[in-house]
Amino acid sequence: MENFILSLVILVAIAGIMMSVLLLLKNKPILRGKQISIRNFFVLLIVYMTVAMGFGCIYISLQLMGISVLTEGNYEVGGSFFHLLEDAMYFSVVTILSVGYGDITPLGIGRWVAMLEAFFGYLLPTAFVVSTVIQLKDRVKAN
Repeated sequence: MENFILSLVILVAIAGIMMSVLLLLKNKPILRGKQISIRNFFVLLIVYMTVAMGFGCIYISLQLMGISVLTEGNYEVGGSFFHLLEDAMYFSVVTILSVGYGDITPLGIGRWVAMLEAFFGYLLPTAFVVSTVIQLKDRVKAN
C-alpha cells in the first residue's frame, strides 16, 4: 500500500511539472512599452518552484520506496523524514538552478532524474524568453 501511495505521489509530481511548463508556454506576457510586467516574473517564479518541488517529491518518494537516489558525502541521505525532505528539496533547487554543488550527489536512477531536472532548469528561461520575444514581435506587427 505504501509503494502505491509513493507511486501516486510520483505521478502527481510529474503531472505538476508538466502543468507548470504548459503554464509557462501558454502565458501571454503583458508588455508595457519595452518592460516585462511583474506578472511574468511571478509566473516564472511559480513555475520554478512547482518544478523544483515536483522533482523533490520524486526524490523523496523513490528514497522512501527503498531506491537509494541521493548521497551526502559517503552516506545515503535519510534519517528522519524531515532531514530527507530538507536534503531532497535542497538538492532539487540547487540542481534546477545551478546543476549542483556536489555536496549531495545522485545515485542510479537519481542521476537520470537529476539530468532531466537540470535540462528543465535550462529550458524554462529559454521558453520564457522565446515566448516573450514572439509576443513582442506579434505586437509590433499588429501596430
